Amino acid sequence: MQKKIEMNKVLKSKAYLLIVFVLVSFISCSEIKDKKVLYFAHGLPISHPVHKGIVAMKKSLEEKSEGKLQIKIFPDGQLGTEREALELLQIGSVAMTKVSAASMSNFAPEFKVMGIPYLFKDSEHLFNVLEGDIGKELLEGGSEYLLRGLCFYDAGSRSFYSKKKPINTPDDLDGMKIRVMSDQMSVDMVNTLGASATPMAYGELYTALQQNVVDGAENNIPSFVTSNHYEVCKYYTFDQHTMVPDVVVIGTKFWDLLNDTEKQWLAEAAAESVAKQKQYWKETVKENMKVLKKAEVQFFYPDKKLYSEKSKALMEKMKKDPAMKRLIDKIKSN
Repeated sequence: MQKKIEMNKVLKSKAYLLIVFVLVSFISCSEIKDKKVLYFAHGLPISHPVHKGIVAMKKSLEEKSEGKLQIKIFPDGQLGTEREALELLQIGSVAMTKVSAASMSNFAPEFKVMGIPYLFKDSEHLFNVLEGDIGKELLEGGSEYLLRGLCFYDAGSRSFYSKKKPINTPDDLDGMKIRVMSDQMSVDMVNTLGASATPMAYGELYTALQQNVVDGAENNIPSFVTSNHYEVCKYYTFDQHTMVPDVVVIGTKFWDLLNDTEKQWLAEAAAESVAKQKQYWKETVKENMKVLKKAEVQFFYPDKKLYSEKSKALMEKMKKDPAMKRLIDKIKSN
């Protein structure tokens, strides 16, 4: 019975991708006279600071190209989940997307390094790495998998939130079902800390929390608010276990269709949007905290060393892979 259910899920997923392929394959990089339009799919609402960063990129690109190269945005998961969007890029049905580095790691393994708990000291350390040689290496390395990274966006730090009880120490996670992204590092991290990791599509989480399918989840403040999860979960713990950035990606099938001037326009527009997106992020977090306090969400600031110590085994396990060890050592020395 379980195999039959899983097979049905696979068939439904493939059918969905086929439908989307038929719908958008003829428009994902359409040419109208002397104009090219790149279709950009992502799963966030238009109120999210990452969406605002994408809008800044779109405006900058259109100004630089004088309208010759444009972006049309499909937000709110209109064209599928993050994984489905990346698959659509690979087969050439959609030009661009924004995904978590965790989702990217399912396609380009080097991105797994971003999900290691407590690898980054703070946001300054994170962006020194992302905007330096390591970040460039990761972005360009995705081309091997038909997915070229253009830039990283700030996605803050991820922390636990729960419905029934506060989480002050890792011991409080014992017996709890925590929703995680569908990548192995997220699963391993939550299981190592003592909870039961439950991979689930982001769009299904609100209902799952309401119906007690899961007891909580982990994410950043803007996502906690824009998803309305704070209506169900009244306990938020700033353990800040990971700082997993978002990645703006273009399929190499479309990157290769652009001439050198168009590539330069797009690369510059992406780079310029990073600074604006970081500012949008800070402003949004500030406003979101007001919303959460008004909604009587309770905040907890635990001893992060307890979480760091308990999750240290994950970093040691990753270091057994020479490629990961090189990246980890380079990041820690940055």
